[in-house]
Amino acid sequence: MQPTTERGSWTLPKIIIFFTIFMDTLGIGFITPILPYYVESFNVPKIVVTSLFATFSIFAFFSAPILGMISDRKGRRPVLMVSLLTSAVGWIIFAFSKNIFWLFLGRIIDGVAAGNISTAQNYLVDISKDQKDLNKNLGWVGAIFGVGLILGPLMGGVLFDFDKRLPFIIVGLMAIFNMILAYFFLPETNGHRNEKKISANPFAPILKAFKNKKLLPLYLAWLFFGISLALSQAILGLYVDALFSWRALTAGLVMTMIGVIIFINQAFLTHKFWLKYFKESTLMVFMIIPFALGFFVMTLPFKPAFIIGIAMAGLAYSTLRIITNSQIIGLCRKEEQGETMGILASLISFSLVLGPMIGGSAYEISAGLPFILTGTMLAITFIFIFNTYKHIIPKTHKHDPEEIINIPLE
Repeated sequence: MQPTTERGSWTLPKIIIFFTIFMDTLGIGFITPILPYYVESFNVPKIVVTSLFATFSIFAFFSAPILGMISDRKGRRPVLMVSLLTSAVGWIIFAFSKNIFWLFLGRIIDGVAAGNISTAQNYLVDISKDQKDLNKNLGWVGAIFGVGLILGPLMGGVLFDFDKRLPFIIVGLMAIFNMILAYFFLPETNGHRNEKKISANPFAPILKAFKNKKLLPLYLAWLFFGISLALSQAILGLYVDALFSWRALTAGLVMTMIGVIIFINQAFLTHKFWLKYFKESTLMVFMIIPFALGFFVMTLPFKPAFIIGIAMAGLAYSTLRIITNSQIIGLCRKEEQGETMGILASLISFSLVLGPMIGGSAYEISAGLPFILTGTMLAITFIFIFNTYKHIIPKTHKHDPEEIINIPLE
């Protein structure tokens, strides 16, 4: 007997999906701080470290939309299980690498399988009963991200002290464990299969996305949000060290505080305050203002100002992440939902390549310039969205429940 997937309830499949997202995020938190130290033990140039991060993101950029297309045609369950298994293989290869070739192979394999979180989110969209339930689910996804990224670095550092390979082995084993749970307890939820042939052109989903006039402004906003976050994160440690002489522990405590703020916002405030008193479309436009202002405030040479600025940016971004996801899902066809979520994941991967490059180059010119560029880019995004958004969503917006999930946007 398969477990129930009654929409909106805390069923076993939903718990497994949340657990899968948590384990995946915990793994990211494990790896990010200790990866440079592990790679440097191979006596390679520092550029190899950044190249390994970029390699994963580049392959994820191409693979995520394709995996989304496959999930639209073959189902969420098989794509999720294959992604988890392939990710586990990639990390195990990485852990037991003897030279630089195997390091890159491990990251390439993991990048090719980068469909874990986007497919898990598609699963949640499938079982969401309405907009309120969907926003709650997306809010919990963001909250789980926050917890994983808070606990991950601490746990990864402890494991690394025992054995430098242990964090990567643990991440691989967690992926295998998630796959086993999915195999035995996760039923299929995609009842709107897309019968169109999957394109062999890896650029096809992205090209298609940029031809979609309704979704293009939201796709661009999502890309700019991702670049802003990646750009600032890339130089954050260098900036606080140069300006305030904060070492790793202090910077880590500040980031933990921000993680707690984001957790509270996405788990509780988003659906109990923001969405209770404001329309999604209003939040989509005007939340960009505190997001941009936060980065300008961070450039002020005062510790309280920096903390307030980063808190403003974190609070705004965590709200925009949920709203933008919900708006895009509401405007896409149900049978193209997986492909759409894959495109979002692909754009984030692209931002993780582009953002650090821009941030690092700007930091060489001036320590505060990356934050000024980020705030300026978000200010331009606000003007763009403000001028175009009213044309995206008509005043009377109704969905066909057979084709699009019933998520009214006004």
